Amino acid sequence: MATGAEVTVAIPVRNGGARLGDVLDAVGAQRTSRDVALLVCDSGSTDGSLELARKAGARVIEIQPSSFSHGGTRNLLMEQALTEHVVFLTQDALPATDTWLEALLGGFAAADDVGLVFGPYLPVAQASLMVRRELTQWFASFAEDERPRVDRLAADERDLPALELLGRRAFFTDANGAVSREHWRRAPFRDVPYAEDHQLALDMLRAGFAKVYVPGAAVLHSHDYSPAQLFGRAFDEWRGLHEIYGYVEPLRLRSVRDKVLIPARGDVRLRRAEGGSPAGLAAAAGRSAMHHAIRLAGALTGSRADRIPARLRGRMSLERRAGSAQGLR
Repeated sequence: MATGAEVTVAIPVRNGGARLGDVLDAVGAQRTSRDVALLVCDSGSTDGSLELARKAGARVIEIQPSSFSHGGTRNLLMEQALTEHVVFLTQDALPATDTWLEALLGGFAAADDVGLVFGPYLPVAQASLMVRRELTQWFASFAEDERPRVDRLAADERDLPALELLGRRAFFTDANGAVSREHWRRAPFRDVPYAEDHQLALDMLRAGFAKVYVPGAAVLHSHDYSPAQLFGRAFDEWRGLHEIYGYVEPLRLRSVRDKVLIPARGDVRLRRAEGGSPAGLAAAAGRSAMHHAIRLAGALTGSRADRIPARLRGRMSLERRAGSAQGLR
């Protein structure tokens, strides 16, 4: 690690493939006057990721795959980093510009009490219609005027039930986010298997610290899954929402309207705006409805995962996680 570095970019890695090389190159190409250290925690790569990281000048920590957890491994990276600010990426989150790092770190200047800063995801070029619309709409809702958004809790809000903070106010992502070491010491990542960034944001806000969203600090980061993978991903996401916030997806007829039909119409409107033909619009409507129906099925089961036998949970989960992390709230 670079001596006297001013900021660390930290990346958990396992078999990152060629995309990891692109991410490392993009970090190295950032236009900044800061001395940047690159820190990688590898949990058993067999595809040359270790060599890619070392070639890029990273200091590499190696752990056993069984030792990895989303929260615990990021705490390890925080402990090993020697800088006041630690910027987290995932192995497939590619900085969109060569000013990404400076834009992200600029969020800490918004106030003295900023513990977390994060930026948006942009869909990759080959992303599906559904993914493109969802990502664009979600992150646009944080800052419609393109100025940074600052969130914090008033003193009398810090004991609110977690469920009341679900949504933009407590959202944070460590696929494109920075953490202040000073504030992390009082509110570290919890050693949880999933949704560790949601939990960190809640803990930071309840500790009296602020969170900042910077629209100009984007990464290219999106995934399109097979139907089975899409279900598993939704299952894991909504299980995390239940474990962190206590959220249970409502089982009611209007959910089909709200979570399937309305998003599908939005997807079709986007395709029409892009110049889709009538036949193309019909095909897009079918694919979109199926996509959102699968996500709803994953949400309904994932948010009730604690009622499902562990072996079946493991089969439903994209990460094959059979265990549960209850009582975090």
